[in-house]
Amino acid sequence: MATVGEYLSRCLVQLNVTDIFCVDGVSTPRLLAAQPEPTLKLVSCCNALNAGYAADGYARARGAAACLFTLNGVNLFHANNAVAGAYSADLPVICIVLAPDSNDNAKSHVIRHDQPIGLPDFSKEYFNCFKNVTCNQVIIGDLKEARQQIDTAIVSSVTESKPVYISIASNLLHVPMPTLFQQDEAIPFMLYPRISNQMAMEVALEATLELLNKSSKPVMVAGPKLRPSKAQNVFVELAKICGYAVAVLPSAKGQVPEQDLNFIGTYWGVVSTNFCCEIVETADVILFAGPILDDLTTVGHTLQFNKDKAIIVDSKQVSIFNGPTFENIYMKDFLRELLTRLEFNATAYDTYCQMNKVQDLMPSLQLKAAEPEPEPEPEPEPLRVNVLFNYIQKMLSTEVAVIIETGDPWFRSQKLRLPQGCGFEIQMLYASLGWVLGATLGYAQAQPGKRVIACLGDGSFQMAPQEVSRMIESGQNNIIIVINNRCYGTEAAIHDGPYNDIKNWDYSAYVNAIHYGKGNAWTSKVRSEKELAVAVEEATRNKKDHLCFIEAIVDADDISRELLVFGSRLASSNSADNINEKQS
Repeated sequence: MATVGEYLSRCLVQLNVTDIFCVDGVSTPRLLAAQPEPTLKLVSCCNALNAGYAADGYARARGAAACLFTLNGVNLFHANNAVAGAYSADLPVICIVLAPDSNDNAKSHVIRHDQPIGLPDFSKEYFNCFKNVTCNQVIIGDLKEARQQIDTAIVSSVTESKPVYISIASNLLHVPMPTLFQQDEAIPFMLYPRISNQMAMEVALEATLELLNKSSKPVMVAGPKLRPSKAQNVFVELAKICGYAVAVLPSAKGQVPEQDLNFIGTYWGVVSTNFCCEIVETADVILFAGPILDDLTTVGHTLQFNKDKAIIVDSKQVSIFNGPTFENIYMKDFLRELLTRLEFNATAYDTYCQMNKVQDLMPSLQLKAAEPEPEPEPEPEPLRVNVLFNYIQKMLSTEVAVIIETGDPWFRSQKLRLPQGCGFEIQMLYASLGWVLGATLGYAQAQPGKRVIACLGDGSFQMAPQEVSRMIESGQNNIIIVINNRCYGTEAAIHDGPYNDIKNWDYSAYVNAIHYGKGNAWTSKVRSEKELAVAVEEATRNKKDHLCFIEAIVDADDISRELLVFGSRLASSNSADNINEKQS
């Protein structure tokens, strides 16, 4: 009969999870010895927080991920933040906890790392800690129920698209389970299909079609819940058939292709890409698919679209024009039913094209000044962040994925034009500073065929820089670009002060130090466009098999117009006067 460790390992492989992110601990070898799957391996991270971030990135690329924690309290409390981020992003992450020996718990032994808050039953401490950031929690103490508990947890994770918590006493890993499951049989756990309420579906469809087919300039807006709803493909198919103008919320960029659709850019209120806001907010009907309208996405709740003209298709319900809501309707089913019933209407997209055409003609309407006499070549100008992103744009291809950290890179990256098949990831709702490096490690591990470009600020890098060493050790060829402006630029745009200043590091020297001659790593520090061009050429042509680290030194005041506007709106939304007004 299979052991608990063997059965759990097989379940992970069935989910296409071939890597488990962990932190080395005294119980880790037990899992290695307990799992027979040759394709499943442990990827050791520098700390539990980064292991959780890596699982987050892996789940984005593979559809599911697993992380392993031992030394209970020390690692679990550290990892809780990363698991919360995966929960907010609707990512199936299997959190496996190797708890202390069950005999210790029975005898009320005090165990190192496991009594931080003084409760005798340490299994319950961590169970409660993870209860609000996982959709299912199990503590395996009875081997007769082990298989059912594992199946229930994993099925919950996949169907709910959320993390789950599975705690197993270390001494139980090698014990055979009393079950019909044999080692030579591949019996997968069952995923039962979700079925929409057909009566509610028909009523919602009738009301939706009545509004959309009579509208003069309808628009579709993609939201981040398209991915956990497995509705990306049907959304794209629907957009092609109906011809509507298609926008994305900033947290959903990369979830739908930007070619072969009537794509108009990112809808982000006053910081939208060119003309996108005007098209969306003047539409007579807006079909939102999977939106999350938090204060960051709505720029402090200042979006001006008319809620009485919005049809919101959520993961499990449909709301029409700020009125009736129809429950138990799954997004994928609803969009599929619209496929054959929506009439073609490209009016909004035609208007968008006309607006862009007028803008393109404007320079030709201006009188051209006489060509100035050539002057001696001046000293190189300091590097500008918009120039940096122009070079990032040139680096994009089908074989590349871009991962963007919280801050000004959010706004710059929304203007990138993603080629077909180019990956793009952003953590917006949870916005955990420092997420990007761990997520890059996990994403690259899940998609070895893609070269990951990670862009982050110096403040973000200082949060969790250790995983660069794991990238080098794993032979990853990521390109990491750190924007060194010596401050928290986003925080300064919202509320400036000396507390936003950052102690400057020699970031290139840091990476060289952790490289220490083992593995392939290459660094460059650039201060001008000329130096940047040389560094990008070297990274993309001559160092394809290296981890490449580019430190871009820019002025502290070099922030985007969008961030300035965003910061102003968010500061106003969070002001004391506004808070008092909301409370009253």
